[in-house]
Amino acid sequence: MVATIRGEDGGSRKSRAEILRGVNAPQDDTARDMLRRPEAGFTLIELLVVIAVIAILAGLVAPQVFSNVGDARSTSARAQIENLGLALDAYRLDNHDYPSTAQGLAALMTRPEGDPVPANWRGPYLRRALPNDPWGRPYSYRAPGDSVPTGYDLLSLGKDGKVGGTNEDQDLTSWGATTR
Repeated sequence: MVATIRGEDGGSRKSRAEILRGVNAPQDDTARDMLRRPEAGFTLIELLVVIAVIAILAGLVAPQVFSNVGDARSTSARAQIENLGLALDAYRLDNHDYPSTAQGLAALMTRPEGDPVPANWRGPYLRRALPNDPWGRPYSYRAPGDSVPTGYDLLSLGKDGKVGGTNEDQDLTSWGATTR
């Protein structure tokens, strides 16, 4: 049984359901369509699947990205050795000798004491402070060198700080060969 109520004009009859629908009815079509649609959003399963896919992709890509960090450090060490070599050559042009092992690479920044006495020191020969290798250790310098007796040996012992090694642990030298 449906209850009916007379309208304000007295003539039209509306059922109780029609009246309630009219009170709660949206005023435009967009609002009405929103009421009919299911709730928007993702289920827990959908979110877990997306997270799993992202985790798998990160697991595949991360090793490739982080392997390049070691290559970048080695490349940086080679570039620094090359720049230090240029500074040492400029020092030699001014002073007729490379700094001795005792004077070390510090002779590129401040006038060194001891033999050989720099005849015409015009430093500093580096624009910035003397760098450490990319692994935080000072470069090893010997003059005259063991590998280059008429010049100098300049090297970084790589990540492990020990003579020899492979990959990122490989020694990087001014004479181009790796130490074993």
